[in-house]
Amino acid sequence: MSKEFASVGDTEEKSISFNEIGRGCYAFTAEGDPNTGVVVGDDSVLVIDAQATPAMAEKVVDKIRKVTSKPIRHLALTHYHAVRTLGASGLEADNVIASDLTRRMIAERGEADRKSEMGRFPRLFRDAESIPGLTWPSFTFSSAMSVWLGKREVRLSTLGRGHTMGDIVCYVPDAGVMFAGDLVEHRSACYCGDAHLADWPKTLDRIKAFRPKALMPGRGDALMGAEAADGAIDLTRGFIVTLFETTKRAVNDGASLAECYEAVRAAMDPKFSDFAIYEHCMPFNVARAFDEASGIDHPVIWTEERDREMWEALQGVAEAPDASSNGEDDTDEVVLQEEDAAQ
Repeated sequence: MSKEFASVGDTEEKSISFNEIGRGCYAFTAEGDPNTGVVVGDDSVLVIDAQATPAMAEKVVDKIRKVTSKPIRHLALTHYHAVRTLGASGLEADNVIASDLTRRMIAERGEADRKSEMGRFPRLFRDAESIPGLTWPSFTFSSAMSVWLGKREVRLSTLGRGHTMGDIVCYVPDAGVMFAGDLVEHRSACYCGDAHLADWPKTLDRIKAFRPKALMPGRGDALMGAEAADGAIDLTRGFIVTLFETTKRAVNDGASLAECYEAVRAAMDPKFSDFAIYEHCMPFNVARAFDEASGIDHPVIWTEERDREMWEALQGVAEAPDASSNGEDDTDEVVLQEEDAAQ
């Protein structure tokens, strides 16, 4: 029997943390739920990612008001997904900023994504009736821009394709703090349904080159110190490389989508199955990896109907192998192959 669809069975509220990870830089985290970043400047506040609904965003505002009364002037969207964007009105920011490509993705697939994500993870969309519609950026940029909070700079950059084709990172130079969005996760599965898997490791290299003193991932606890930040980047890389390299080998051997799913689960379960939202992500991840390995560069749009069809086709196909199986060794081999290729 298939497992319960996506995260519909995840109804337990998570404990929220709001920690200062650099001077005036805060991480709003919740045990593997989507994170939100906050930068307090001289005269105003910039928020990074908005949560899924205005009601959820108000929880962020409550935390902000415990540390500053300065107005929230800017919201930066790291990418287009509903859980990052649809709560924007709850922040009442003057400006919404995103990459040019993120705006393109909102136009192309924002409505389909809204319905898809609401169906997959209803707990995150409580009070969904408070959402006024899709969130549209008021400013976009192609490669980089600086937002000035008085004399404090926040650098927004597109470093390459990865989680989506439109991802940005937000870096605070005077604190050495990086807000990486879903390009980096910490002990949470990467959602890869809109990913560009061949490019993602190169984008991670560019994040690592900043040598951040602290890093807030898209999900999971913030990382303090350069060593911890590097560890989270490397763990994300291992997840992505194992997924894609295993799928490519299977596709090259003529495997079907279901057979690819079995091969990927055998390689990844021993290393990653205890990560947050792992079961939720795997059918969508393998479907995208299969498409990219088969030559489909632009990810196919996910809809409510396609979500259910893919879930039924793949979940339950492969049982999780024992941790002593060959899957663990395969994961190490794939990561080493990627490292060798990069040298």
